[in-house]
Amino acid sequence: MPACCASLIRSPDEWAALDQAKAIVALPLFEIERIGDAPAEPPRHGHGNEDRPLAGVRVLDLSRIIARLVAGCALAQHGADVLMINGPHLPNIAPLVINNGRGKRSAVLDLRDMAERNTLNALARESDVFLQAYRPGALSARGFGPEDLARVRPGIVYVSFCAYGYEGPWAQRRGFDSLVQSASGIAFTEREAAGWAEPKHLPCQAFDHATGYLAAFGAMAALSRRATEGGSWHVKVSLAQTGRWLQSFGLLADGWQSPDVSIDDVRDCLATVDSEYGRVLGVQPAEEMEEMPAFFALPPARIGAHAPGWS
Repeated sequence: MPACCASLIRSPDEWAALDQAKAIVALPLFEIERIGDAPAEPPRHGHGNEDRPLAGVRVLDLSRIIARLVAGCALAQHGADVLMINGPHLPNIAPLVINNGRGKRSAVLDLRDMAERNTLNALARESDVFLQAYRPGALSARGFGPEDLARVRPGIVYVSFCAYGYEGPWAQRRGFDSLVQSASGIAFTEREAAGWAEPKHLPCQAFDHATGYLAAFGAMAALSRRATEGGSWHVKVSLAQTGRWLQSFGLLADGWQSPDVSIDDVRDCLATVDSEYGRVLGVQPAEEMEEMPAFFALPPARIGAHAPGWS
């Protein structure tokens, strides 16, 4: 049988009593750690969109599910050249591919194959940012851990995602947004507020989206440090640390009764684009920047639509 992961529904107090919850209390919301020496790299110009903040920045996006995809989108919408790498044998969720594939090119590499690992290694040598969210240790076992890439490409900004944090007994445990909501007390709290008999999660994958934007912010901060200080950098984010931050805002009385937002409520936030999927309607970037507005330069592409190379 295939392996799967699950989580017990806990109350916030039950979660707080666990060693894992105690382990992340002392951690910051996210971490930016220097992991190697490299000369300072001032921003380089890209091609065609030189006035955008991240023009010329090359991002390898090894992602499949929401948080990592959001991070890659956030970098793409400010001009980064984002190349998404997927495994040919791995499943994908079509709406996520379409929505979070905007602004990116998409290639396929099978990291079980030595020749294709060599291709990824060559891409990494010419990249600036490496986003990855595979289970803890999985890419390190293939030679693509943060220290590995800092040796291959001094000056790399390596961004890691995990479920439960980088300290504590659950540091190696797999998970995703809904499971961390369950473990940390949110599904319990929402159930109690609504008077339901079964667990009730948030109406959106809030941990995923917030963590994705935090990862993109961390990557940009690390690139800024690299430009002045040099060095290779490791940005670490986790769903549990993001969840702890979101829970710190407290509860909104009767918030669960708030009506769902209709498409008419957000019509001014949407835009359409022609793609090989047809005409796609999606949410525009939230940032409003007069001189350098955020936008997606590319429509979503199917998995493997592009060659594994830099444009």
